[in-house]
Amino acid sequence: MKKYSWLLALVLGLPLGIQAADKITPPPDAQPVPDGAPTAKDIEEPQITIRNKGTHREEEYRLHGKLYMVKVTPPKGKPYFLIDTTGNGKFVRHEGPAVPLSVPEWVIKTF
Repeated sequence: MKKYSWLLALVLGLPLGIQAADKITPPPDAQPVPDGAPTAKDIEEPQITIRNKGTHREEEYRLHGKLYMVKVTPPKGKPYFLIDTTGNGKFVRHEGPAVPLSVPEWVIKTF
């Protein structure tokens, strides 16, 4: 009998949960959430400024007027990226457009 006591409590408590859900009303200023994925009009494109400085080329990427990435293409060699990963204006050099994977290193338990 003890084995099925949790099932009995669940069955008896289910109607109370349904009645409580019926009494919930949204706030008066609530707006409905739009359905579906964002459309092309909803997604803002970055502003790209291309500058030729001496022998190399720089492409500046801005979003909402804030510079977040610079692609530098030297005359010889591979292009590299300067990316502001934290938003504080300090740029870090990366060899590809993607930011390197940052793995969390949380200590869960020590022995």
